[in-house]
Amino acid sequence: MRTIHCLNAISKFGLGFLTEDYKLTDEIKEAQGILVRSASLHDMEFSDSLLAVARAGAGVNNIPLEDCAKSGIVVFNTPGANANGVKELLLAGLLLGGKLGAVSVALYAFLGLIGLPIFAEGGGFWYILKPSFGYIIGFIAGAYVTGKMTEKLDGLTFGKILTANFIGLAIVYGAGTVYYYVIRNFVINTPIGLWPLFLYCFLLAVPGDICLCFVAAVLTKRIKPVLARM
Repeated sequence: MRTIHCLNAISKFGLGFLTEDYKLTDEIKEAQGILVRSASLHDMEFSDSLLAVARAGAGVNNIPLEDCAKSGIVVFNTPGANANGVKELLLAGLLLGGKLGAVSVALYAFLGLIGLPIFAEGGGFWYILKPSFGYIIGFIAGAYVTGKMTEKLDGLTFGKILTANFIGLAIVYGAGTVYYYVIRNFVINTPIGLWPLFLYCFLLAVPGDICLCFVAAVLTKRIKPVLARM
């Protein structure tokens, strides 16, 4: 039986996929596997029993890859783990319009910042110091722009909806990547170079989100006319 330690809060739904061959442990020194979201492993001393580290997200910049390779520790990531957030952003703007879409996403951010545990790792004002918070800022701006571009039904083609989705997605990644770089390099003093930034914050994550742009465009093309008649 393999022992797993969670460094960050991991959804019980996700943990439910672990078979009877695995058990969770609170003792990291006993763990043969580690599940992690954003906690930094760079200053951690790995035990001889550790076999693998799995990152719940696309980026692995919080994991010392060279040290893991030298110790024979396998590192996994999960591109597309934030796909639901992108899908919800797109649909908020597409179906509610620019202003209401942005307000709905901003309300979500506000509720998380005042402490409701609705973000990936809970909630609280401290979240603004997390490098990934820039994506939430981008969600607000992206919902507004995507919504404004698709508010009028007249002449609203699949191509126009898809273009709006791509622009909204570009805003999210632009805001998220810049914020990530600034916080890492100038606030919490865990520097990241431009190539790793591009790789972890964009290249590994964006393919799944591009697919969701197509899905959201198809749904909007079918649902928006129905909403307009209600």
